[in-house]
Amino acid sequence: MNSELVAPTPSLAKRVLDAAGAPRPSANHLPIAPRTVSDTGLPAQLLSELLLKVMQQSGLQHLQALAQHLRLLPGVVEELLCGLRKESLVDIRRRGALDGDVEYELTQAGRMRAIEAEHRNRYAGPAPVSLAAYVAQVEAQSVRGMRVTRPAFETAMAPVVIRPEVRDQLGTAMNSRRAILLYGPPGSGKTYLCEQVSRMLSGSIAVPHAVEVSGEILRVYDPLVHRTATAPDTRSAETMVGTLDSRTRTDARWVQCERPVVVTGGELTLEMLDLMFDARAGFYQAPPHLKANNGLYLVDDLGRQLVSPQQLLNRWIVPMEQHHDHLVLRSGAKFRVPFDCLLFFSTNLTPADVADEAFLRRIGHKVLIDEIPPTQYRQLLREACTDAGVSCDETVVEQLLALHRRHGRPMLASIPRDLVSHVSDHATYHGMVARLSPALLEWAWHNRFASSGEAGAASLPATGELEVEP
Repeated sequence: MNSELVAPTPSLAKRVLDAAGAPRPSANHLPIAPRTVSDTGLPAQLLSELLLKVMQQSGLQHLQALAQHLRLLPGVVEELLCGLRKESLVDIRRRGALDGDVEYELTQAGRMRAIEAEHRNRYAGPAPVSLAAYVAQVEAQSVRGMRVTRPAFETAMAPVVIRPEVRDQLGTAMNSRRAILLYGPPGSGKTYLCEQVSRMLSGSIAVPHAVEVSGEILRVYDPLVHRTATAPDTRSAETMVGTLDSRTRTDARWVQCERPVVVTGGELTLEMLDLMFDARAGFYQAPPHLKANNGLYLVDDLGRQLVSPQQLLNRWIVPMEQHHDHLVLRSGAKFRVPFDCLLFFSTNLTPADVADEAFLRRIGHKVLIDEIPPTQYRQLLREACTDAGVSCDETVVEQLLALHRRHGRPMLASIPRDLVSHVSDHATYHGMVARLSPALLEWAWHNRFASSGEAGAASLPATGELEVEP
C-alpha cells in the first residue's frame, strides 16, 4: 500500500489564490475566479475529462451552458475546448454571430474518451478546487478567530432559559477553542442548548462544491448541511459566470454559506469519520467533521453509539489538539485537512463514565446541564403554553411544581414543552381549543412519564373539559 503523504504546498495555494492579481481570500469573501486553466490549480487533463463527461452525461453543447455547469469562466472552458479540438475529441457544431455563441459536439473519439473517464469516476458536477486552495480558504475564515464576550453571549442567548452560572460557564468555554462536554440527565436541554449556541456563529464562509486530491474528487458542499447565505452581496453562479469584467468575478466553484452546524448522534461510527467512497459514482463524500469546518460540530448522545466513547475519543485526539486531520484515499495516499470547528460532545453519562482522566484532560470544559430553579421552570411552562396556543392559569403552574415534589422528579427543561404538547395533541384529536386544566395536566404528566398504570394515575379527561372551537 502506498503511504504517500499528500500535503498542500504553500506556494501552490498562493499561486492559485493570487491569480489575476486577486488578494488572498478573507472571511466572508469568495476567491476571485481563475481566468486560465493554470489559474485553477488543477491538472488540465482532469478538467478536460470532466468537460467530456459533462457533455456526455448532460448533453450540454453551448459554451455558456458548459461554463455555467462547471462554474468556470467561458474563457477557461474555451481554452479546454481548444485543446480537445486539437485532439479531435470535440468539433464545433454551430457558431453564432457573437464570440461566445458557440456550440460543440463530441466526436466518436471524444465519446470513447468520456466513457474511459467515467470508468475512473462518474463525477460530472462543478469543477473542483485544489486541496491547497481549500486549506488556505478554511484557514482564512477560521472559526477559531471568533471571540465571545459576555454582552454578546447574553444577547444571543436571551431567549434561552438557562441558569446564570451555566450561561457564564458556557460563554467562557466558547473562548477556549477546545472541545466542550455538555453532560446531564436526559431531557435537561443539552442538545437544544448546543444548537442555540450556534447563534454566536457570525459571518458567511466559502464552501467548495468539491476538492481535487491526487486526481480523486471529494464532494464537500452538502445542501442538507450548508445553507446558502442571504447577504445582499451574494450573487448566483449564473450572475458570476455572466459578468462582463472577469477581473472582479468571484469563483463560482465556491458557494457562499452560513457557518455550518453539523449534528451526529447514535448513528455515528468510526467509518463515518473517514472518507466515504461511493463505488457506484466513483468519488468521495466528505466526512461530517469536514463538512463542519468553520462552524460547529455536535456529537450528540455520546455513549449511545455502536462504538465506545473511548474509541471515538481516540479518533479525535489529533484533530482536537492539532486542529487538523489526516484522511486516506483508496490508493493509500494520505492527505491533511483542517479541523476547524467548535466541537461539542453531549452525553447523559457522567464524565467519569465517558472516558478516563487522560481523555477528559483533552476536553477543555465540562458543563453540567441539570435541573433549573422553580422561577425559570414557571417561565418555561408559560412560554410553552404561549407558543402552542394553550391557555393556563397560575394555579396550574403551581400544580406542576407540586407534581414534581410529589413524584420526586427533577425540573428539567424539556418537561413543560412535552406536557403542553400532550395537551395540544389531545385537543386537536377532539377538535377543541385546548386549555391546560388541572385534570389535563395530571393526565399529561402520567402520559409523559409512562405511569398511567400506577395507582392514582389520572384517566383520560372528558371532552367536556375542553372548549369547543368557535
